[in-house]
Amino acid sequence: MDLILKYFPELTSQQIKHFEQLMLILPRLNERVNVISRKDIAYLEERHILHSLSIAKLLRFDSNARVLDVGTGGGFPGIPLALMFPEASFTLVDSIRKKISLVSEIVEELNLKNVTPVNQRMEQLNLKADFVVSRAVTAFPKLHLWTQKLIEPGSGQSMPNGLISLKGGDLNKELMPFKQQVEV
Repeated sequence: MDLILKYFPELTSQQIKHFEQLMLILPRLNERVNVISRKDIAYLEERHILHSLSIAKLLRFDSNARVLDVGTGGGFPGIPLALMFPEASFTLVDSIRKKISLVSEIVEELNLKNVTPVNQRMEQLNLKADFVVSRAVTAFPKLHLWTQKLIEPGSGQSMPNGLISLKGGDLNKELMPFKQQVEV
C-alpha cells in the first residue's frame, strides 16, 4: 500500500481500505484462477495496481463517465480505476468465463456498485462508452478496429472521449498509421 500512497496521497480512507482488500483478495483468488503469474503476484501493487493507476495520473474521469475495460483479465486496469473514480461507471469485459467469474467475485467482495463484469468478446459488444481502456490486450491497430464503434463521440466529458491503452515495448510500428490521432 506504501507505493500507492506515495503516488496517490489524496486517497480517502474508503479507497485505502478497498485497495488493501484488493491486495488480499486477488492473491487468494489467483491460486484458483491464474490471472497473474505466480512469480508476478508478489509484485501486485507495483506491476498491476499502480500500473493501472498510471492512467489516473494523466487524466480524471468525470463523475458521469462510462468506461469500458476490454480484455480485463483479472480486472486491470478497470478495478483500480473504479476504486479511484467511484462516481464513474465501469464495464469490465473479457471473453474468458473463468476470468470474468474471478472479477465478479472481486466486485462482490469489495461491494463495488460502479462495476459491471461482462463475459463477451469485445468484437461482439453492443454498447457505447465515453472511454475504452485496455492493458496489454492486442496490437494497437486491431484494438482500435475492435473498439472504435464502442466509443461515443462528444458525450459531454471534460476531455475528448477515446481509447486509452497501456502497452509496453516499441510502439513506433504499431502507432505509425495513427500518428495524427494518437497521444503517447
